[in-house]
Amino acid sequence: MKKLVETHQKIRAELEAPAALRNFGSGWWSGALGIILAVAALGGILCVWFPSYFSIRELAKLHQTGWYRPALLVVIILAFLFSLLSLLLRPTKTLGMTAMFLSLLGLTICGNGLAPLTTEATPFYFGLDFFLLRLLLTGLVFIPFENLFPTRSGQGIFRYEWREDLFYFFVSSMLVQLLTWLSLMPANTLLAVTQWSSFRAWVAALPFLVQVFAIMLLTDFVQYWVHRTFHRVPFLWRFHSVHHSAQCMDWMAGARMHFLEILILRGTTVIPMIILGFSPAAVNTYLLIVYLYATFVHANLGFRFGFLEKFLVTPRFHHWHHGIEKEAIDVNFAVHFPWYDKLFGTQHLPEDNRWPEGYGISGNPVPSGYWKQFLHPFRRKPNK
Repeated sequence: MKKLVETHQKIRAELEAPAALRNFGSGWWSGALGIILAVAALGGILCVWFPSYFSIRELAKLHQTGWYRPALLVVIILAFLFSLLSLLLRPTKTLGMTAMFLSLLGLTICGNGLAPLTTEATPFYFGLDFFLLRLLLTGLVFIPFENLFPTRSGQGIFRYEWREDLFYFFVSSMLVQLLTWLSLMPANTLLAVTQWSSFRAWVAALPFLVQVFAIMLLTDFVQYWVHRTFHRVPFLWRFHSVHHSAQCMDWMAGARMHFLEILILRGTTVIPMIILGFSPAAVNTYLLIVYLYATFVHANLGFRFGFLEKFLVTPRFHHWHHGIEKEAIDVNFAVHFPWYDKLFGTQHLPEDNRWPEGYGISGNPVPSGYWKQFLHPFRRKPNK
């Protein structure tokens, strides 16, 4: 056990190495990428072994396709090659050896044949494959841009509190079935007691792009007021303060949300798109857009978007919502369109292109750690 703890500490220290020790060519990137790919492959193997337990129904069918297992093998081989490169380039061998061990483990499992260990059907499941897909896709999209055009240079992927935000990312993905069911319950209840068949048929017949834009307008309006209420009502702020406790902003920071806040926010914002009768294709497209957009506005991206900042929420706009300065308190509640903040008097976007000096809550009243933060709203009233 002591050896495992020491190894964990060495791996963590290497992943959180100072910027000077993780430059391109230092072996850090190849070692970190090797570990990430190897862990993802091992997770993919678990999904094949126990599809009823670790796969969401929409993705479970992919495991039976002819390309899934070859794709897993390619990922494992890439992880192994990256581990070799890290061992060659980096004086400290911790990352390279860890990536090599994990990739060889995955290679051994795949070499012995990969088939489901159980076909037992279960009514409940965890979204492990959903977590891996989210992590890899958003990571591949945002990490390169965050390193090329950062708001905070030198912040790195494994920045302060990255493990907490990754765990939030993990929990929301693994419990996707429960979260979806609970979030849709209010909208489905209203749907069952309203008789708007003609109106819903008219809405569903609208052009696809018109539907998507209308959903964005309606949900952003609802989200604006729900979000603003979370800031103004002390009891609700106890939950929302967990989200604002993040002291670093990047593509993972948006995942830090209290479980009950997720239910309230999602449960209210999905109501317009469900009860008004928008087509499933438009709804699913919006869900993809809002997921990517929420990741985008939290990202560590220092782009200057110019005139677009007047029409769309950008990272700088939302970063001011998270800013620790006094001028950043209770501003910029919209997710898509800054018009709502301008209309209702809560917009704040300095014309000199300034960014906040820091993020979080003054005095850091929210404790560290997922479970402490989960219990935090029930234990004491945090100061805003």
